[in-house]
Amino acid sequence: MIFEHEIPSNSRLYFSKSAKLKREIENICANKLIELGFNEIVTPYFSYHQQEIFNDSRSLIRLNDSDNSEVSLRADSTVDVVRIVTKRLKSQDIKKWFYIQPVFYYPTIEQYQVGAEIIDGSFLDVAKSAIELLNILKIDSIFQLANIAIANLLINKYNFNIEDIKTINLQKILSSNYNWIESLVKINRVEDLQDLSIYPDDIAAELLKLTDVAKELDYKNILISPLYYAPFKYYDSLVFKSFSKNSIFAIGGTYNIKGVKGAGFALYLDTIIAKKM
Repeated sequence: MIFEHEIPSNSRLYFSKSAKLKREIENICANKLIELGFNEIVTPYFSYHQQEIFNDSRSLIRLNDSDNSEVSLRADSTVDVVRIVTKRLKSQDIKKWFYIQPVFYYPTIEQYQVGAEIIDGSFLDVAKSAIELLNILKIDSIFQLANIAIANLLINKYNFNIEDIKTINLQKILSSNYNWIESLVKINRVEDLQDLSIYPDDIAAELLKLTDVAKELDYKNILISPLYYAPFKYYDSLVFKSFSKNSIFAIGGTYNIKGVKGAGFALYLDTIIAKKM
């Protein structure tokens, strides 16, 4: 029996204090992003291209348009923002965009986000912008840095199992015959990246990218995680995650979407609001 006051599980309801807090946070973020040179965009709730986001498209909520073509509710904003600004706004030389809108996952998961994308942008640009928002919102978190290229090298060149990398199955990973893998697994601080000579040249080159960006970021709690595998398949190199215990506040990184390179991030508003209530 469904009571009149019930809402679907994992959907969102804000009222009174929480609704006011949500609006305040959105306004703070919008004003800061405009100050940083971003322009606002609001994309449709429905999309033809969401299947390009996830390795497993079962997360999508699928429907059909008037021509019976398959569409889905927006489960991620990055792909649609990139497509719209590069295909529909060709004449405009605007590279920096932000959005404040929800995304939806199967079966009834609803998640509000503040996100930003920079076409042809750098990882440092979006990481620093995200940190500015986290600081202004007074979110104390661990800022995790990773490089998806390392995980892809382990899988595609060094024959590690993709599921072992995704789940960080240390027992399986450490059972390999590579004498450098234990050192790679143990990396968690910038200081652990001082000597890269023990690694193969391709792994060392990707670790050096982590070293360079970590030195440029002004954040008190940075964690280096070479084996982290981001859930979105468009990420291709450096990524970050802001979290505390089981709460994720932000995710971002560099990407390549149909030949369009850029960098972006999303702040998870619902997690931030819950922390402040």
